[in-house]
Amino acid sequence: MKMKEKEKEESSRRESSLEEEEDDYEMFEDVRERLKSSQESRLDLLERQFQTVFGSALRNLNVITGIRNASKGMFIHPENNRWYRAWTKFILIWAVYSSFFTPMEFGFFRGLPEKLFILDIVGQIAFLIDIILHFFVAFRDSQTYRMVYKRTPIALRYLKSHFIIDALGCMPWDLIYRACGRKEEVRYLLWIRLSRVRKVTAFFQKMEKDIRINYLFTRIVKLIVVELYCTHTAACIFYYLATTYPESHEGYTWIGSLKMGDYAYSHFREIDLWKRYTTSLYFAIVTMATVGYGDIHAVNLREMIFVMIYVSFDMILGAYLIGNMTALIVKGSKTEKFRDKMTDVIKYMNRNKLGRDIRNQVKGHLRLQYESSYTDATALQDIPISIRAKISQNLYLPYIKKVPLFKACSSEFINQIVIRLHEEFFLPGEVIMEQGHVVDQMYFVCHGLLEAVGSVEDGEEETVSLLHPNSSFGEISVLCNIPQPYAVQVRELSRLLRLDKQSFSNVLDIYFYDGRKILNNLLEGKEIFLRDKQLESDITFHIGKQEGELALKVNNAAYNGDLYQLKGYVRAGADPNRTDYDGRSPLHLAASRGYEDVILFLLQEQVDINIKDKFGNTPLLEAIKNGHDGIASLLVKEGASLNMDNAGNLLCTAVAKGDSDFVKRLLTNGIDPNARDYDHRTPLHIAASEGLYMMAKSLLEAGASVFSKDRWGNTPLDDGRICGNKKLMRLLEDAKLTQLSELPRVSQELRVTEKNRRRKCTVFPFHPRATEEHRRSGIVLWVPPTMEELVEAAEEKLELPGYSCILSEDAGKILDIEMIDDNQKLYLVSN
Repeated sequence: MKMKEKEKEESSRRESSLEEEEDDYEMFEDVRERLKSSQESRLDLLERQFQTVFGSALRNLNVITGIRNASKGMFIHPENNRWYRAWTKFILIWAVYSSFFTPMEFGFFRGLPEKLFILDIVGQIAFLIDIILHFFVAFRDSQTYRMVYKRTPIALRYLKSHFIIDALGCMPWDLIYRACGRKEEVRYLLWIRLSRVRKVTAFFQKMEKDIRINYLFTRIVKLIVVELYCTHTAACIFYYLATTYPESHEGYTWIGSLKMGDYAYSHFREIDLWKRYTTSLYFAIVTMATVGYGDIHAVNLREMIFVMIYVSFDMILGAYLIGNMTALIVKGSKTEKFRDKMTDVIKYMNRNKLGRDIRNQVKGHLRLQYESSYTDATALQDIPISIRAKISQNLYLPYIKKVPLFKACSSEFINQIVIRLHEEFFLPGEVIMEQGHVVDQMYFVCHGLLEAVGSVEDGEEETVSLLHPNSSFGEISVLCNIPQPYAVQVRELSRLLRLDKQSFSNVLDIYFYDGRKILNNLLEGKEIFLRDKQLESDITFHIGKQEGELALKVNNAAYNGDLYQLKGYVRAGADPNRTDYDGRSPLHLAASRGYEDVILFLLQEQVDINIKDKFGNTPLLEAIKNGHDGIASLLVKEGASLNMDNAGNLLCTAVAKGDSDFVKRLLTNGIDPNARDYDHRTPLHIAASEGLYMMAKSLLEAGASVFSKDRWGNTPLDDGRICGNKKLMRLLEDAKLTQLSELPRVSQELRVTEKNRRRKCTVFPFHPRATEEHRRSGIVLWVPPTMEELVEAAEEKLELPGYSCILSEDAGKILDIEMIDDNQKLYLVSN
């Protein structure tokens, strides 16, 4: 039992392997007829009538043949049905017989003998069955390349092509000839049966593409058959010309007047059939070869006319035979190239043990390239690229303009996209993109139909949408560097335009403004695919990322002083006020590097001249820091200022470092010499405490005050005394006397300064260490010039008379108003 089971398994494996081999070498039949769109509208109208007329016949034929496809209906697949393939081989034998016997019946018989008559009837019945089967055979549409299983298109296709000729060929013309009183004109209708030669022609075409059969052998056999068939037909016509001459004048025919040695062909109708046929074939071959021995020749006018026509045809036939033989020796025909390519591909697939699905796809594309004109674009590879670009614009520009992804994009950008496109064709059933894969190609649909398929929660697949002409797919993965959100499968033969990611990125680097439009179009036009919030977030994030990268490009051009590139970015739509991750604008970078031409261009673009980065730096400060006095003067002239939040800290730090040049540039460009740091210390405090004589002199010349007090109530004079620098002390004392003489003016300026920098504080009516139940709400007051005014204002607003002491958060008593910082918390208590 085990041995039998093993044998069965081995036999099944052999059968499956044989099927795969047959699939490897099987070719698609040529599709020469196309259904136009105008016909399709009539198909539906005729469907009911056709079903009524042919419905019963189809059901009866289904019972007879036993051919049924539950999913497609009562139809036969011409490529996969074994029985139909066996039938085609059977009907091929009858086609060969009919093709060769029909000329012989026309020339040598006036009414068939009984045996030949029965054989002829059997053959016609076989062809009648073949006609009926044609109404069940599905066909591959040349437009969509899909198998058509609808009754009406199948029937109309056959009715419009060969049905009438095939039906006339099955008529019993021998019986009709006898019934019509043996009228010779009826016998001319026998030639209709020669239409069956197309089955023999198709068989040889299939053999030529079958790489299992030697191509040279196939071509030689085909040429021999063509030559024999032509001479056979000519021989039958030669005899027909002789036998239709009156018997009384048969001596005036080529065969009646023939005499071979001592043997004469008088009364040739009584000679053996095969001898007559051999003589006629000899005459036809000698005439075709233009040898012309002279032993057989035309006698009457009809024969002369036919010989002239026949010899003229023979010259064409001879040129055809010689040309084909030459092509076999030289090689390089289209069919031979296809065979060689198919052989190499099949060897490669066998060696790497590729799966059946991918094998079928590869072979399908090779057959498509050979059997159709879909890939005519490959013929343009040898043309210069400039001419190819113009051809691409003429062919593809109308499609790309209608793609929603490129809505509102510039014509220059679209032209650059068009010349980088590659035309491709895909057969029905092929999966172009898998869900979850990161792809580097994007496609645009010109013709055909595709479907976007996505996986749902239970693992099943559902059609998300149909992709019609002018649609695009793959752009989400290409633009956002995320996995493909859905799979794309071909439903009809589709003509697509492919654009690779690298070429697309190269164009976007130049036309980045169009890239921003594309991302916005992607976000607007893909609502059906944005049901996943994560995908929408990814696209939005990528848009922000692109904006950031664009700002970096603009800043990089400004930093390197590349005015040409900067102008290109700005004119293409880049915002010159856009800042990078540190808040630095192009004007910051150009000022820091000292590029006057770049700054002039940016100022023409109305940029914000006092824009601050995250560190509080302005373009003017950048120019000052880097020693570009000319740039600083230019910016000041255009309205720039050192309006800084931490001017005191900056100036005090520069003084502490002893950077006199930097301090002088700051003072020259309008920074306040009395600006304070976090301890209320002015730059003069720092210079006095460090003993920096020249620095103090510069500050005094710029208007620094010697009366300014820090947090601890010290003036620059106090710090100078601690330092002990006598020269510096004399400078400060002289400045004190000078400023005392100008005290009214100085006091007024101080009051103005204090007004410009008013402080506020929050006063609470309880002790800072009071418990929670004694705490009450406080009030916010402006800090007055004196402590007495502050106490009075607090008592009045809090309605607490008799409270005369102000404490800090540490419960320390505040004696001087200068000790109070802005926004400081204070506490009003009684003595």
